[in-house]
Amino acid sequence: MLIIGIAGGTGSGKTTVVNQIINELPPNEVGVISQDSYYKDTSHLPFEERVKINFDHPKAIDFELLVAHLKELKQGKTIEQPVYSFVEHNRTKETVATAPKHVMIVEGILILTHPDIRDMFDIKIYVHADSDERLIRRLKRDIAERGRDLDEVLSRYQTTLKPMHQQFIEPTKEYADIIIPTNRYNTVAVDIVRTIINQKLNV
Repeated sequence: MLIIGIAGGTGSGKTTVVNQIINELPPNEVGVISQDSYYKDTSHLPFEERVKINFDHPKAIDFELLVAHLKELKQGKTIEQPVYSFVEHNRTKETVATAPKHVMIVEGILILTHPDIRDMFDIKIYVHADSDERLIRRLKRDIAERGRDLDEVLSRYQTTLKPMHQQFIEPTKEYADIIIPTNRYNTVAVDIVRTIINQKLNV
């Protein structure tokens, strides 16, 4: 099994890169794990307290469970990936059965901040986008898909998103094997990733 980590700031275009890689590989050979599924369970907190949590800090992620699940996948076991609700700011009681594949992609803003997770990645990718572009994408997504309003998104961006990006996410570029700029469809970078994947799978 080949494990690929895809990191980058919020709204940087990670999902686009994930989909480009999936489209370049044979069907049914790729599985995806989202870091967002592994936000810590906050059921013990009332909604008003959950809203205040800094979800852009590494402490918000249940890295122990993510590491355990990756190890199980490498052993050929199917895991139950948690399901997270951005509306409720909490995990739901549902899970998604995730079977091991030849290639497993782990994507999320903070996945390169944790040494145990980094060590499990065969390829580490950082997706870079201009900060203004990321803010625009985040605004559109959070308002359309996550039930946020403009003031809430802007406030969260200024108080947590931007400082957390500068403190924790941007520095993880140094761990990346490949940095992909997503200001346009980057066919060269995706071709390089596909070539590396095929080389490693055929060893």
